[in-house]
Amino acid sequence: MSDSPVTATRSTLLQRCAAALAGKAPARAARSAISVATLAGVVALLLLVAIGVLIDQTVLIPPLAASAALVFAAPALPLAQPRSVVGGQLISAVVGFVCLAVGGSSIWTSAVAGGLAIGAMALARAPHSPAAATSVIVVLTEPPTAVFLLLLLVATLVLVGVGIIVGRSGRTARYPTYWW
Repeated sequence: MSDSPVTATRSTLLQRCAAALAGKAPARAARSAISVATLAGVVALLLLVAIGVLIDQTVLIPPLAASAALVFAAPALPLAQPRSVVGGQLISAVVGFVCLAVGGSSIWTSAVAGGLAIGAMALARAPHSPAAATSVIVVLTEPPTAVFLLLLLVATLVLVGVGIIVGRSGRTARYPTYWW
């Protein structure tokens, strides 16, 4: 029993789609690099939790886990460099606080803050995509300004510091590729 022309056409179309999608992803990193990046991410995020426990404050916020993913799993990207991690997070937090002061705490204001943070980071040449979420968090949670900015600075410096140590291990790409 042979395939009908419709079945053959579907099969060919599926094969073409599969071929078009195949091979587009970059090669997988070496297992040792993946292991080091994973361990570094766990250690850095646990350090943020430990700091928070010691001072009875929340230091680990979700955008910092995304920042850690960039620093440890993609250390050569511009988004992962210290200027972008530290600067992008702080710029976005300030944008969030300005939006909070002007528009109050609402989902609408948080959306504006997230969008404006993207532009502010671009103008400052410190793009860091996880940081746009930081501005949203600021608007929605209304944290104390000085405390939040100080803890965010400490947290980003911890991520960059662990990134530097890992980048010198020889098992991952050297980090950072540039400082400022």
